Amino acid sequence: MISKKYSIAELETKAYEIRVDIIKMLEHAGSGHSAGPLGLADIFTALYFDILNHDPKNPDWSERDLFLLSNGHCAPVQYVAMAHAGYFAREELKTLRQFGSRLQGHPERTKLSGLETTSGPLGCGLSQACGMALAMRMNSVRDDGSNGMNKDLHRWVYVVMGDGELDEGNIWEAAMLASKYKLGNVIGIVDRNNIQIDGPTEEVMPLDDLAEKWQGFGWHVLEIDGNNMEEFIDACSLARSIVEKPVVIIARTIPGKGVDFMEYDFRWHGKPPNKEEAKKALHDLRTLKGKIRGEHE
Repeated sequence: MISKKYSIAELETKAYEIRVDIIKMLEHAGSGHSAGPLGLADIFTALYFDILNHDPKNPDWSERDLFLLSNGHCAPVQYVAMAHAGYFAREELKTLRQFGSRLQGHPERTKLSGLETTSGPLGCGLSQACGMALAMRMNSVRDDGSNGMNKDLHRWVYVVMGDGELDEGNIWEAAMLASKYKLGNVIGIVDRNNIQIDGPTEEVMPLDDLAEKWQGFGWHVLEIDGNNMEEFIDACSLARSIVEKPVVIIARTIPGKGVDFMEYDFRWHGKPPNKEEAKKALHDLRTLKGKIRGEHE
C-alpha cells in the first residue's frame, strides 16, 4: 500500500515531478491534452500519494477505494501519477498514444491494471461512480438485513469531472440519483478551470453559480483552491465525514499550471507542446516561471 507519511512539501515536489513528466510524454507522443492535466497535477498527487486507499502491487485489492476519471482526455496526469506510485515503470510513459500501448488517449480499463473504468464519452463517470457506490452498499448488507461485508462500508468512490463536462445531461441525472439514495460514499471532484475545447466555459455554456446548482441537486458542496495541496487534502477528509449525502468538491484550478504561456489559454486544452514549446515549458517548471534563476541567466 502507498505510504501516507508524506509532508505537504514532499507532495508539492511530487506534483512538480509529475508536471515535468506530463510535458515530456506529450511532446514525445505529439498529441494529447496539456492544460487540464497540468492543472490537475496537485489533485492527482494528493489522491495517489495521500488520500486513496490503494495498493499498486495489488491493483484489484478488495478493500481499495475506487477512483474514476470521467473527463478521460486528462489521462496523461493519471498515467504519470500511477507510474510514480508504482503501477508500472515510468519508462512506459513514452508509449503514450502509440499503437498497441496500454496508455491510450483515454483510459482503457482492460488495458491497464489500476483503472476502474474506460472513459472517453464525456458525462459518464458520475453515473458509473453511483453504480459502484450502490453495489458497495448492497455488498455490505446480509440477506437478513444486518451489516455483512463491513469492509465495503468503509470504501469510497472518488470521481474527477471537468467543468465543461457538466454540459452533459447524464451528469445531472446521476446527481439526482446519488441524492435520492443518499450515496454518502461518493465524492465528486469538479475541475473548475473555466475552459473547454471551444473556449471559456462561461461563453460556451454558462455554469453560473455552480455551488448553488449542486446544492439544488441535494449535494453537500465544498469550494477550494484545487492547486493548494493542503486545502484539497483537508476537503477530502471533511467529505469522508459527511455520510448523509454525497459530496462534491469544486476545485478551482489553473489550466496549464506552471507553464506561463499555457496558463488560462483554452487553446492548450487539446494541444501538445512541440519540441521548442516543451523546452520552454520545462524551463518554466524548473525555474518556477523565472523566479529561480541559474548562475548564468
